[in-house]
Amino acid sequence: MFDAPAAEALTLSNAKIVTADAVIEGAVRVEQGRIAGLGRATDGRDMGGQYLIPGIVDIHTDHVERHVHPRLGVQWSFLPALMAHDAVVISGGTTTVFDSLSVGASMKRPERREILGPLVDALTDGQRRGMFRADHLLHLRCEISDPATIDLVDATIDHPLTRLVSVMDHTPGDRQSPDVEKWFHHMIHDMEVDEAEGRVMMEDLFVRSRKMGAKVRHHIVQSALIRDLPLMSHDDRSLDHVAEAVGEGIRISEFPTTVEAARAAKDAGMAVVAGAPNYLRGGSQSGNVAVAELLRLGLVDILASDYVPRSPLDAAFAIAADKGQDHDLPAALRLVTQAPAHLTGLSDRGTITEGARADLVAIRLEAGQPVVTAAWRAGQQVF
Repeated sequence: MFDAPAAEALTLSNAKIVTADAVIEGAVRVEQGRIAGLGRATDGRDMGGQYLIPGIVDIHTDHVERHVHPRLGVQWSFLPALMAHDAVVISGGTTTVFDSLSVGASMKRPERREILGPLVDALTDGQRRGMFRADHLLHLRCEISDPATIDLVDATIDHPLTRLVSVMDHTPGDRQSPDVEKWFHHMIHDMEVDEAEGRVMMEDLFVRSRKMGAKVRHHIVQSALIRDLPLMSHDDRSLDHVAEAVGEGIRISEFPTTVEAARAAKDAGMAVVAGAPNYLRGGSQSGNVAVAELLRLGLVDILASDYVPRSPLDAAFAIAADKGQDHDLPAALRLVTQAPAHLTGLSDRGTITEGARADLVAIRLEAGQPVVTAAWRAGQQVF
């Protein structure tokens, strides 16, 4: 991981400081990129009563691919695409982002196999040159239905930016897409193929999944466990899914699709990651469980952006304002700062406390909407 340049000492005063368990009015002193203390200083930069929150830690964003492929059939240059992605990320208050790159493909976007290596190289180069404002790490989203996933995992998992691995199976009929026909018609529309060609493609996916799925999954799981990387089971729907993950040594359930699966995961001691867009939309785009319901039941530990980069920030403030939820602002922000940092071993960030890395975001509220006015990474202003 590449650190931000050393920053000069600074004081941010007259702020509403959101710590792990309270909102306090005062000042934050930063020295050598870390928080040196909290107090009542009146010197330094006057924040005008704005909120000062820890930088968001987003452990799952698919947004990189939207910049690499801005239109169907168009592939953008990797480094400029990553810089555009970085600008969106930091403007939403995220100072640490796990770029969730697809390792293998079920059927959609098979070019993911070809772009993974060059995209990781571009990300590495941009980090080394200090071209990004957020701190970028890698989350490998590994598709078990693709035989190519094994070689792609082997080529990427030892990269120094790789910090998180998830096991995915997007074969329809289970997990995220239990309705095969609904999935099929969405797929042929998305891929712009006719029904006959789509049926052949879907059958090929079923064959690959039956033939290779268990082998690929085992390889992914063992590769991550041997390296002591946090490992997530994606789209758990049933008790069997959770039991399988627990038996494999997986300790995180990412985006469970039912209350049953989320509760089983929590009962088994797993952390549960949910999607912030689901909460903000009022439900799942796929017809699965609503995150608001999981929150009310105490079944969510972490929120991630999934496909909308600024959604963790918006969700945290919305949850704090939601009278149907038992979360004040510190508790809501822990879902997108301290909790994901702890889960991924980033113990130096995610909270405003003495000694922590000074990843900070200034927020003003306009009609209840959080607006990012400034951001610092390791004490260096980056936005």
